[in-house]
Amino acid sequence: MNDIVSFGYEEVARDEKTRRVGGVFSSVASRYDLMNDAMSGGMHRLWKDRFVRRVKPRAGETILDMAGGTGDIAFRLAKNGAALTVADINPAMLGVGMERARKRGIEALVWTEANAETLAFSDKSFDAYTIAFGIRNVTDIPAALREAHRVLRRGGRFFCLEFSTTQWPGFAEVYDAYSHRLVPQLGKLLAGDADSYRYLIESIRRFPDMPAFEGMIRDAGFTRTAVEPIAGGLVAIHSGWKI
Repeated sequence: MNDIVSFGYEEVARDEKTRRVGGVFSSVASRYDLMNDAMSGGMHRLWKDRFVRRVKPRAGETILDMAGGTGDIAFRLAKNGAALTVADINPAMLGVGMERARKRGIEALVWTEANAETLAFSDKSFDAYTIAFGIRNVTDIPAALREAHRVLRRGGRFFCLEFSTTQWPGFAEVYDAYSHRLVPQLGKLLAGDADSYRYLIESIRRFPDMPAFEGMIRDAGFTRTAVEPIAGGLVAIHSGWKI
């Protein structure tokens, strides 16, 4: 196992990345959704709506929403009557989500602190596993994908929403300039933290492209894998089934 992993554009020890990613999300938790609006012009809301439509949550089924601390995905999934467990490694993010749920009068969600690489849930516990804009921050992505496969029942489905590499001619250069130059400044202005948002942008650049990540999902044991690019691949919905 490689003991050196990427933290943005830096190469760091595995436990150092886990610690530093925790620091990033503890820092930005209270302004996380505000910054998502600022960085995407509100488009992240449409991407998440589309993602949940692809998941097709149903009444009575159990869903694990991993890295879902603020509740943005879980609130959408729960509208159809599915039983949601929201898991996140960061207690500050979970705190934001629980407070949002309290204000909305949503009481049925289960909130738990958990590391995606070493889940405490039993084998075959869930009908679906979702993770939105979280997988790229995991230290050992293959381990997290194997855990997702393990906790799903036969016939269970895996869905991941994540930034990727846009294939629209010319747009990649424009977005690259915007994200590297302006997003850290937005982070400083709105969240008082430029460095954390600089890392978040760098982490997008270091994440595998769509074919490579689809291959990682297959390697974890999933079949019938698929990729749905959004905005030419700026964002992508990855899916797979446990058969």
